[in-house]
This record gives sequence, structure tokens and C-alpha cells, in this order.
Amino acid sequence: MGKVVFNITVSLDGFVTGPNDGPENGLGDGGDRLFKWYFSGNTEIPISDGRMVLKVSPQSAELLKESMGTFGADVWGRRTFDIARAWDGHPPRTPCFVVTHTIPQEWAKAGSPFTFVTDGIESAIRQAKKAAGDKDVVVCTASLLQQCLKAGLLDEIYIDVVPVLLGNGVRLFEDLGTTPIELESIRAIGAPSVTHLGFRVIKEQQKQKLP
Repeated sequence: MGKVVFNITVSLDGFVTGPNDGPENGLGDGGDRLFKWYFSGNTEIPISDGRMVLKVSPQSAELLKESMGTFGADVWGRRTFDIARAWDGHPPRTPCFVVTHTIPQEWAKAGSPFTFVTDGIESAIRQAKKAAGDKDVVVCTASLLQQCLKAGLLDEIYIDVVPVLLGNGVRLFEDLGTTPIELESIRAIGAPSVTHLGFRVIKEQQKQKLP
């Protein structure tokens, strides 16, 4: 059975966008710096059904290819969906589930690449796992990461740390409560312009087995 994983690029001071992000300023002020590593190498990685081609270092390319081979479904938040303008109907991967309070009617049609989930993150993860089969479900936004951690739904966290300090913006780890969440380091790989880190979330049953 596949895992529920989280993957995102983050600044060294913990922001996934700069300040003032929105539909007209997708990654916020200065936030474009976070994705510079996607286009500063010489190894091509097609995404979004080939509609975009990343150019990364050989080290990053190896990790991206390995990861994308395990991904079976994505779960996004409505705010990111709106900021990305629904990716013009071509999300980074499909099946694509969007957690929302209201369904955008322009996408509630036959052939839509999106499944809108109005009854919360647990339902979204359950539906995505069914769609993904033996592959992994990828949680793709900071707010959903926080909800999944608090609900005990997440298995692994992968973050690509860029050596920049944004100072403000959307913080990755926010509103997690006061109870520590134990992690096990499973990856730390340096590459040009980015460091790839991976962690396994230690769940309650695992904690009870620790000495």
C-alpha cells in the first residue's frame, strides 16, 4: 500500500511563499527565488503532461525521477488552486483532489481533471488513496500539511531547502499545537542551489516501541 507524503520547496527560514502572494503574484514578493533551482541545471524533467520542462542538476533529477515514479495522486488546497488559476486545466499530476468549502462550477463538468472534496482532509486522503492504488498520495500545500499532521494522516515529509531567507510570507510549519511531533531523518542530499531533506513521521504506535 502506498504512503501519504508531503513535498514542497521552502526557504531556509521556513516560508513556502514570500509576502503578498495571490493570483497576480503567485509566489509572493521574492518567492520566485524558491523555484530557481528547477531551471538552473542541464537535466530535463518534463512535468504537467510535458507542458512544462524542468532543468535541474543531475543530483536533483535523480531524486525527482525516483519520486515521481511513486506518486499516484495529489491533494491540494483551494487557495493554491485559485492562485494557480487551476493550472489552466493541467495540474502538475492527476488524479488531482482539491479540498474546498465550495465547488467552482466552471470545473464541475465531465472530463474535469479535478475532484473537489467538500467534507474535509480525511475524506480527501481516503479518496486519493483509493485512486492512487499502490502508489503514494502527495499532499501539496502548507495548510494541508498542518491538518494532516494534527490528524495523524501523514507518513513522510520531503522538503527541498533553498539557501535564501525570505523573512515573511506563508510559513510551512504553523499552528501545529504544543505537542511535539517526532520525526526520523531518512534523507539529506546536497545539490546545487538546494538541499533535499526527508523525514518519516513517528506515529503513536511507533513511539510506544521506542526505548
